[in-house]
Amino acid sequence: MEVNMSVEEVVNQISELVKKEGKTPRKKEVKKSDPELMKNALYYFPSWDTAVEQSIGS
Repeated sequence: MEVNMSVEEVVNQISELVKKEGKTPRKKEVKKSDPELMKNALYYFPSWDTAVEQSIGS
């Protein structure tokens, strides 16, 4: 799998999504609206939920 984002970029984009939407973005919605973010998040983290937890925890 080829990734084109760093782990920091993934975390920052997820953080921005959370701030913008005011809630945790759902995996299904992100997969549809930003498949690149989803692909990169799943490369660095074992699950979407883990990626979100790491992003809002940092």
